[in-house]
Amino acid sequence: MKTLTKKSVSRRNFLTGTATIAGLAAASSALPISVANANHTETTDKLPDFIKWKKRSALIVHSSKTMETHRTEIGSSLITPIRHIYVRNNLPSLTDEQIGNRKDWKVSVAGVKNPKTFTLAELQTLGQTTIATVLQCSGNGRGWFPHKPSGSQWQTGAAACVLWTGVPVETVIKACGGLAKGAKYMTCTGGDAPKNLDPKKATMERSIPLKAHKDAILAWEMNGVDIPNAHGGPVRSVTPGYFGVNNVKHLIKLDFTAKESSVRYMKSSYRISPLGKKGSQYPSCWEMPVKSWVTSPSQDGKVKSGKVVISGVAFGGTKKLSNVKVSLDFGKTWKTAKLVGPDLGKYAWRQFVYETTLKPGFYNVATKASAGGKSQPELRMDNRRGYAHNGWKDHSISLDVV
Repeated sequence: MKTLTKKSVSRRNFLTGTATIAGLAAASSALPISVANANHTETTDKLPDFIKWKKRSALIVHSSKTMETHRTEIGSSLITPIRHIYVRNNLPSLTDEQIGNRKDWKVSVAGVKNPKTFTLAELQTLGQTTIATVLQCSGNGRGWFPHKPSGSQWQTGAAACVLWTGVPVETVIKACGGLAKGAKYMTCTGGDAPKNLDPKKATMERSIPLKAHKDAILAWEMNGVDIPNAHGGPVRSVTPGYFGVNNVKHLIKLDFTAKESSVRYMKSSYRISPLGKKGSQYPSCWEMPVKSWVTSPSQDGKVKSGKVVISGVAFGGTKKLSNVKVSLDFGKTWKTAKLVGPDLGKYAWRQFVYETTLKPGFYNVATKASAGGKSQPELRMDNRRGYAHNGWKDHSISLDVV
């Protein structure tokens, strides 16, 4: 097979390219269990107790706190089954005992004309909507960065398409008399920080541009059931089009602020910085870029010659997906794939199919999605922590047609 070359971008191009990108990243939930060796084939190691209800064979175990979905398990349905969804937590998930009666869970709202505190039961009386969104870790694709940045070495499986049900943030704002003056950010705070740690270092709090609140919701259900503790129940903020870290778990506070939060997870973490550089001056992990990948056939798979069906998923981040193109020759030529299944809105992914006839031989199958006038680049954007990878070359697969 032809070796795929990889290259970096200049610092100037890096900063230009990152100006509008954003992303989620590493997380942890320290658990007293042994760490499994991460790979993309093993299926024998047990899952930790807090997610023992998930489907083991659908997941790749990176560690006791990170599990990735197998590439072929992502696209088996438009909405990803909860038992298949990847796990990535910054802090240990709250237990049923810590949460207590879910209906009594409290969320305070500040940065509004009439600050209030709502129980979950009260939020559920304000209104309800359901929205489909892509949930994706900002480090999804990190496994292809040659400098091996710290964090889980995800390939494609730190992503899912989820149906969320909750109350629109705009409805909550109206119930509080509208926004107070000077708000520039929506800042969400989680209630999972250990009490014995410095709040500035341990609190999961994220600030995102105020415009994101228009489509955001405070969710209590995912895929039609109560949000599991491992995914941030009883209440989680959902900010469509933004990387997962901005969808704060175990939500206890919704605030509309003039400045970004000063906690570590906002100020210094999740920054898309050049290799060897770090600091709050670099772009934060916010909006997801356009992206796609093949889910079937499997990577390095063998298929019979003749008619071959190639399928996968694609999404546009905060933009509506325009099209997906497929290449079988290392990106030399491209053909348009067919979008199939229901369109659940611009924040969900679309499934695509490309049918072709192939003779025996080796092929490189690449996909390139477009949205909002932008297409996936050929190469990843090298950065210190391996965030926001949407280059089509690394995401391509090898196919042996026999």
